[in-house]
Amino acid sequence: MKKLLIMILICAPFLSVAQEQEYKERFEQLGTMLPTPNSYRTASGAPGENYWQQKADYSIKVKLDESSNKITGSETITYYNQSPHSLNYLWLQLDQNMRAEGSDSELVSTATFFNDTIPAKYLEQYVANGGSSYDFPGGFNIETVKNADGDEMDYLVQKTMMKIRLPEALKPGENISFSIDWNYFVNDRMKGGGRSGFEYFEEDGNSLYTMAQFFPRMAVYNDVEGWQNKQFLGSGEFALTFGDYDVEITVPDDFIVGATGMVQNAKEVLTKDQFKRYEKALKSKEQTFIVTEEEAIENEKEKSTSYETWKFKAENVRDFGFAASRKFIWDGQMVELESTKPFAQSFYPKEGNPLWEEESTKAIKNTLELYSERTFDYPYPQATSVHAASIGMEYPMICFNFGRPDKNGEYSVRTQLGMTYVIVHEIGHNYFPMIVNSDERQWAWMDEGLNSFLESNVMFEYYPDLPYSDNIPQAVTGYMKSSKDQQRPIMTNPEQVLRLGPNAYSKPAAALNLLRNTIMGPELFDESFKAYAQRWKFKHPTPADFFRTMEDASAVDLDWFWRGWFYTTDHVDVSVDEVKYFRIAQDESDMEKNAKAPKGDLGEKEEKELKTDFSDRTDLIFLFQKLQNFGLVNIVPR
Repeated sequence: MKKLLIMILICAPFLSVAQEQEYKERFEQLGTMLPTPNSYRTASGAPGENYWQQKADYSIKVKLDESSNKITGSETITYYNQSPHSLNYLWLQLDQNMRAEGSDSELVSTATFFNDTIPAKYLEQYVANGGSSYDFPGGFNIETVKNADGDEMDYLVQKTMMKIRLPEALKPGENISFSIDWNYFVNDRMKGGGRSGFEYFEEDGNSLYTMAQFFPRMAVYNDVEGWQNKQFLGSGEFALTFGDYDVEITVPDDFIVGATGMVQNAKEVLTKDQFKRYEKALKSKEQTFIVTEEEAIENEKEKSTSYETWKFKAENVRDFGFAASRKFIWDGQMVELESTKPFAQSFYPKEGNPLWEEESTKAIKNTLELYSERTFDYPYPQATSVHAASIGMEYPMICFNFGRPDKNGEYSVRTQLGMTYVIVHEIGHNYFPMIVNSDERQWAWMDEGLNSFLESNVMFEYYPDLPYSDNIPQAVTGYMKSSKDQQRPIMTNPEQVLRLGPNAYSKPAAALNLLRNTIMGPELFDESFKAYAQRWKFKHPTPADFFRTMEDASAVDLDWFWRGWFYTTDHVDVSVDEVKYFRIAQDESDMEKNAKAPKGDLGEKEEKELKTDFSDRTDLIFLFQKLQNFGLVNIVPR
């Protein structure tokens, strides 16, 4: 006797009306949650016919005084009003004022003392320093602000922002030039932390400087929110305007300098042999040492009191950073992409070897290759990785990265993994947000999340032997199942989230990996993602521009996906509540011979299918579907 067992998943009991309505809303269109399209930003997610953005060019001269760890600088900014509005004032960012007395960053700093054994003097010092154990006289000292004629301009310093009041409105199509003289003391990163500063090597008495946010910079003025002049508190990073930079950096003459842009006077600041190696490296597909470890070690022994100036130029960048030290080893190679040939280069002290000479420049190459394939060929002339302890931070064409062997030059797989993925991540930031220029101060996920997603793709494709497991759905299940009181939606300002890492990095990256590999498929996702990157390179996108472009380029309705992953803290909550087994009632004869058709006439096709012999079928799903079609099995929700 043939017996057939069919397993049926019983639907969950009916939800209450309120619950049912709530679940329906989760799959509704985003509708008014997205801004109304206009001639600046279209409903398709592309820039509109009237899209505009401002421009700011910089001419900067800066000197680094090693003996006092002080930066002194002067800059001339030419600001182009390409908006349709007249501007009565300008806003600039003074990010170093985060370290100044009275900064709002002190108000958002927290610390936990785990026991009562901490001496009172340390607690008193912590409180006195505004939540830091590092007593430091930080912040910009603005010396002068003058117009092109050399006259003093009226300005106001409002904590980490500076407002320049214009005597006459800057009309559409006009530009204005003004100059600022300033100075500040460079912070010791190893004591007070931070994105920039110096690291002191007690063993040889030298320092390694990673310099960023070192000059007053124009804030963004755009069609979305006017001036982006939110105070810099630490978590929310930067919103910046594209422009051209001409920068002169004066340092001790035994220093090596890496910076945004290309060095213009390499022949003057390098030795004859180093310059020859530099020219060779620019065209070589193989790693070439410009400054060797032996030269760097020799360079450490004496400190020069003479100075020289390195000159750099960079076009169409939103910021500028540099690194300087007499400890630097320097290697590089050309990376051949489809339409560009950027120079990948690394600067690192001997303390980074052998890991850095083996892995850094190679990681730059790997990153540029995959990111270019998924977005657009890297448009800048170079990409630089600089080694400094306890930091991972990005600027146009240059980034600062951690990962250091022990004193014997030995390192674990964990150290190699951390160093590799931080270089991939920070080099990747050249695409998001340095070129696809989103507002980091408002939407951290738009650069960190998208970049972490591509970072994971590089790691899985180029480093399958390293135990990398971040930024995929499995990595965020614990966070998404945690108490909702400890979560905020991805669409939350970075200063207001409770856990920036999952919120801005791993959760949006996991969402995009899920979208690519499960929902849309790699081919459709990649085409849509590339459309977003190419539409918005060298422009200022918003979240709506990303969401709309992904749907516009794919013909896939993803509103439910953006709503669930980005606008709520919901997590997938699917379970099998009950499993029952049923046996079809039948006699000893063949089931097929006694099957009764449902009421109504069957066509020839249906009759033929009904008489088909199922006895040799092993595909239960196929059989179950046939029986259901003939009315022999019904699923009834209850």
